[in-house]
Amino acid sequence: MSEKKSPLLQPIQVGNLTLKNRIMFPPLTTGYEERDGSIGERSFHFYERLAKGGVAYVVIGDVTPVNTASPTPKLCDDRQIPSFQKLADALHAYDCKLALQLFHPEYDVPGVGRLIMGSMAAAKEAETAKAAGDMELFEKKMAQSNEIRSQAYAKLRHDMHYFVTEASIQQLQEIKEAIAACAVRAQKAGVDAIEVHGDRLLGSLCSELLNHREDCYGGSLENRVRFALEVVAAIKNAAPKMMIEYKLPVITTNEDGTLRGKGGLLPEEAKEFAVMLEKAGVDMLQVAQANHTGNMGDTIPPMGTVPYNWTLPIVSEIKQLVSIPIATVGRVVTVEAGEQILTEGKADMIGYGRSLLTDPDIARKAESGEPIRTCLNCNKGCVDAIQNRQYISCVLNAENGNEAEIFIRPGDGKKKVAVIGAGIAGLEAARVAAKRGYEVEVYDKAQKPGGQILIAAVPPRKSEILRSVEYYEKTLPILGVTMKLGQEPDTEALNRADAVIVAVGAQNVSLPVPGADLEHVVSAWDILAGKKTVSGHCAVIGGGLVGTETAEYLLAQGCKVSIVEMMDKVAAGESSTILPLIEQDFKEHQVMQYTQTKVTAITPQGVSAVHTQTEETVEIACDYVVMAVGSRKLPFSAEGITVPVVYAGDCSGDRTAGIAEAIRSGYHAANEI
Repeated sequence: MSEKKSPLLQPIQVGNLTLKNRIMFPPLTTGYEERDGSIGERSFHFYERLAKGGVAYVVIGDVTPVNTASPTPKLCDDRQIPSFQKLADALHAYDCKLALQLFHPEYDVPGVGRLIMGSMAAAKEAETAKAAGDMELFEKKMAQSNEIRSQAYAKLRHDMHYFVTEASIQQLQEIKEAIAACAVRAQKAGVDAIEVHGDRLLGSLCSELLNHREDCYGGSLENRVRFALEVVAAIKNAAPKMMIEYKLPVITTNEDGTLRGKGGLLPEEAKEFAVMLEKAGVDMLQVAQANHTGNMGDTIPPMGTVPYNWTLPIVSEIKQLVSIPIATVGRVVTVEAGEQILTEGKADMIGYGRSLLTDPDIARKAESGEPIRTCLNCNKGCVDAIQNRQYISCVLNAENGNEAEIFIRPGDGKKKVAVIGAGIAGLEAARVAAKRGYEVEVYDKAQKPGGQILIAAVPPRKSEILRSVEYYEKTLPILGVTMKLGQEPDTEALNRADAVIVAVGAQNVSLPVPGADLEHVVSAWDILAGKKTVSGHCAVIGGGLVGTETAEYLLAQGCKVSIVEMMDKVAAGESSTILPLIEQDFKEHQVMQYTQTKVTAITPQGVSAVHTQTEETVEIACDYVVMAVGSRKLPFSAEGITVPVVYAGDCSGDRTAGIAEAIRSGYHAANEI
C-alpha cells in the first residue's frame, strides 16, 4: 500500500509539531526503566525499535515529576535529563516525536515516602545491631520497621480513596509546581511534547464520583476541572516550546448499565471539558477510557469482552466539538480499522498500544503491504506482566524488552530446514528460518496449521486467538515456506535438509485412577476439537486454564458443570482481567468448585474423591467425566537422522509450553541453527 493511499500514513500538524503519519504509541507502563526511573538500555532500545518501525509519535507512560516508590519512569531530578535526551535524539533520527505522559499518583507521595524511608532506616539499624550481636535491639528495630511499613501501606490504601478530597490547597500547588518543573526538564532534554495524564490524581479531582471537596476544587464541573486547567497553564508557562496533549478519561457504561471507571468525567461533562481544554491551549486530546476501579480490564480489555474500538462513539462526538486533533485508543487492532476511523473523520491519530508490542513495524508494513502480526488482546504478556511487577511483552513477540540482543540474524549461507509440526512453535520457527534466508519445509500430519491454537480458540471469548495462526498463513507463503500438511516426513526426507526443527507438540493426559478408561470419560481436548459430544452434568477434572475454559464451553452448550481441582483455587493462572468474567459466569450457572480435592476413582455413577485437608470423602454424581489435568510432550525419535536436530515448543523441555514459551522457543531454535 503506497503512502498516498493509506490515511494512516498521511502527515498531520499538531501544535508546533508535524507528525509524519497518524500512528501513535500511546502511554503504556513497561517496567523497562531503571530503578531511579531514568531511561536505561532496555527502555532505550524498546522505544528506538518503535521509531525504526515507522511510528510517528511515542508517548512514554506514567512519568512522575516526584520521587515515588512506584516502579515507573521519573524525571524529578536534573541528573535524569541526559537519559531522556539520549532517547529523544535517537527517535528524532527516525523522524519520530517523543512525548512524556506526566502524572501524579492519587496519594501523598512525600508522606508515604517518609514512612517508607523510616521503615528502611529502622531495618538498617536492626542489621547493624545484629552484626554487633545485640539480638534484643535487632528484634526491637525490626518490629519498629515492620510497624512503620504497615503504617505506610495503610496510608497508601487510605489515600487512594480519600487524598483527592483531603489534599490541602498547598499540597496541590506543590504538585502543580513539580509537574511544571518536570516539563522544564523535558524541554531541556529535547522532548517534543507533554501529555497531561488526565486520569489518576487529575482524573480523581475531575470526577464527581471521587471528588467530595467543598472548596474551589470541588462541587461544580468548573471547580472540579480547575486544577487540571491550572496544570495545563503551568506547563505552557514553564515550557512554552512543548506541544501539549491531554489524556481525557471518560467514564463509559457497560452493557448491564453499570459505570466503567470512576476517575475522569461522564460523557456529557467530558464534552464540556474538551472545549475548555482547547480554549486553554491544549494542542491534542487523547480520548480514552477512565480507570480507577482496580481492574486493568476496564482500560485494557481482554479479547471478547468489549467491541472493537469501543470508545469510538464518545471520541467522535468530542471531535465534532473541537478543532484540535483527536487521538483514539482501545482495541483498534488492525490497520484497516485505523484507516476506517480516519476516513470517516472520527479521529485524527490512532493509538496502537498492544498492537505495536506485537508488531512494531505496523507503519512500515502498512506502506509495503507486508502481512502484520496482529495483537490477540489476550493480556497475558502485557497487562499480567505489569501487574506482577514484570516487564511488559507480547506473547507473540520474542524480542520485546530485549531488542538490543534478540533479533533475527542473517543466515549462514544457503541451508534447507525441515520443521516437523505446524503448531505455533513450528510456524514461528519456519518464519524465522525463512527470514534468515533459508529454504524451509513444514510438515504436519494434520490438514490445517495451528495445532493446539485451534482448540484454544473454541471456548467463549477466545476466537481472537486464531489471528496468531492467520498471520503465518499469510506471511509464510510470501517468505517461500513450503507447507506439507497431511504428511509425516521419513528419515530420508529429513536427511536431505541441513537441519531439522522438531515441534511435534504435546498430548493430553488422563489421571491414572481406577475407572479412567470408562466410556463416559472424555478428554477436554476431544471436546474442544469437536471429536466428542457430551451432555447433562459434566465433572471437569482439573481447574487450570484448560479446565476452566472447557467448563465455560460446556456451560455455553447447556451442560451443568462441576470442577474438581487439587489446588486451593480454580483458574489460578488466569489473567486478572479475565478471571472476574469467569467467576461471574460460574456464579450465574451455579458451578460447583471442589478445590483441594483429589480424585481417587471414577465409577459409572460419577467421581469419587477425597478432600486433601480434611480427608473427607467426596462423591460427585455426573453423566460425563472430562479430563483436563494437563499434557505431556509427544515423543520423537531422531534415530537415523544424520543432520542437526533441535526442539521447539511443547516437546522441547520437561514441561509443556504456553503460547509465549512456544513462540520464543521456536524463534530461538530457528535463529541459532
